[in-house]
Amino acid sequence: MLTEQQVKDILSQVKDPDLHKSIAETGGIREIKIKEGYVSVKVALQRTGTAEQMQIQQQIVNLLKQAGAESVGLRFENLDGSKANQVGGHRPNPQMPPLLSPDNKTIFIAIASGKGGVGKSTVTVNIATALSRLGKKVGIIDADIYGFSVPDMMGIDSRPKVLGDKIYPAERFGVKVMSMGFFVEDNSPVIWRGPMLGKMLNNFFGEVEWGDLDYLLLDLPPGTGDVALDVHDMIPSSKEIIVTTPHPTAAFVAARAGAMALRTNHEVIGVIENMSYFESKSGDKEYIFGKGGGEKLAKDLSTDFLGQIPLGQPRMEGEDFAPSIYEEDHPIGEIYTQIAKRVIEKLEN
Repeated sequence: MLTEQQVKDILSQVKDPDLHKSIAETGGIREIKIKEGYVSVKVALQRTGTAEQMQIQQQIVNLLKQAGAESVGLRFENLDGSKANQVGGHRPNPQMPPLLSPDNKTIFIAIASGKGGVGKSTVTVNIATALSRLGKKVGIIDADIYGFSVPDMMGIDSRPKVLGDKIYPAERFGVKVMSMGFFVEDNSPVIWRGPMLGKMLNNFFGEVEWGDLDYLLLDLPPGTGDVALDVHDMIPSSKEIIVTTPHPTAAFVAARAGAMALRTNHEVIGVIENMSYFESKSGDKEYIFGKGGGEKLAKDLSTDFLGQIPLGQPRMEGEDFAPSIYEEDHPIGEIYTQIAKRVIEKLEN
């Protein structure tokens, strides 16, 4: 197992890109915690929320894993002005994007899953729509950059508008949306490395004119890869909802996403079990994927079980049709409304 001194020695190889000194020299090594192969580090830089931060993040993770760490958690903060001056800092510290400012009142909710195919994006767009119907100002960042699907699910056929140096998100059902899907043609694949993904996410936070939001939902990619880690680092105060199916294996894998959230100081506010059952016209319920996975996962993560979503399909008729959005009076739409009310109650009361 790595020792704290070994971690400090490793981090001394990392330089603050603005100050051109090691983070050991700048006093940027703020906290080190080691437990059972997991290394948690807090680092202070002259500037945070930049593409360079993403590169430093990857560098630290690679160095610590090469030295024997099984997993690595990272948090970043800004050096205070006096310390930056002491170590020779000369660049101005630009303002953090308003959306990520400590003064911003927006509540971030990351929607995560351990694996693909559990309906995480469907849950995201329907919770967002339900919150909007309840009078909340809501946005979605489709952070599943390789598997973006939110625009199609919501039936959005317009693109964000660019005015000057600001991007204005697309909007439907009262929900503002940003997605990689708006920036590719003909459903082309995205073939990018980690730092580029982090830069795009940073642009979504910093260059988009979101206005005042009560809630910003982030549809994370499945699993615990680079993008999920970037989001955890960018928004250390984010809340998180874990989506699973009733199947024991799906719930077992989803527990990894929950564990990652807890290790990076995100608060898991609940578990949603999707595809819980199929209800026939006679009212009989068929538990196609088994029972109990969501409740067990919530118990394992010591959090609330927010609800069960049955298998279903939104109504096909109507001008406001979207492939994955349930109407307010649809039985499944009513379940999402109750889940949204529980979320509001937990986070605002």
